Amino acid sequence: MGLTSVTVRLKPASGNGAAYESEFLVDTGATDSMAPAGELRKIGVAEVGKMAYKLADGSIQSYPFGLVTIEFMGEVTAGRVIFGPDDSRPLLGVTALESVGIFVDPTHKTLKRLPAIPLK
Repeated sequence: MGLTSVTVRLKPASGNGAAYESEFLVDTGATDSMAPAGELRKIGVAEVGKMAYKLADGSIQSYPFGLVTIEFMGEVTAGRVIFGPDDSRPLLGVTALESVGIFVDPTHKTLKRLPAIPLK
C-alpha cells in the first residue's frame, strides 16, 4: 500500500488558541500520533508523561507525550501526541482515526468514514 497523508491541526488540551497544522502521514501501525517536539512546544503543549515505543526498526525508544485536541477531515478528537525529533515527519496514529470512525481504504489509498462508530 502507498502512503496516505491528511492535513491535521493540533491544539494544546489547555485550549490556549495556538495551533500546529501540517500534513501528517497516516500510520495504522502507530497507536499514538507524533509531531516535531519544537512545534509542539511552540504552541504550548505540555509534556505530561513519558512512554516507551517500539519503532519500525524494532528498537525501543522512550519519548515524552502531551495531550492535544486533534482535528482532521472535519472531525475533532483528543489524545496523546508524542514529542518526536524536530526533523521527524508528523504521524497520525490509529487511536485518533478510530475515535472518529475513520479507516484507511488500502485499495484506493484514501481515508473513509464508517457509517457508525462501533459501540459494542
